[in-house]
Amino acid sequence: MGSKSIKQVHDAAKQSGDSMTKEIFKGSVASAVVYSGSKVMSVAVKHPAVVFGLGLVSGFLIHKYRKDIIASTTKVVDAGKDFVLQQKENLEDLVAETKEN
Repeated sequence: MGSKSIKQVHDAAKQSGDSMTKEIFKGSVASAVVYSGSKVMSVAVKHPAVVFGLGLVSGFLIHKYRKDIIASTTKVVDAGKDFVLQQKENLEDLVAETKEN
């Protein structure tokens, strides 16, 4: 009986982890883009017109996709909160089960 409840807890953690994994992957891709962008910026910083143009383009894109950016950020924050709460519940279940045995 004890191993079934541990398996159920593990399955629940795995299901919540799948959505969190997707969000973590998106964050990793964003980090890679920022890192490669920093290399480009170190070269472009030598030309003020290029820096100004990049600022205009990035400002335009941020303004254009601001709703998507806010929605994605909110989704990541909510997924993180849900993940933490679920892991806390799983841990409480494991502790209670351990105390029973």
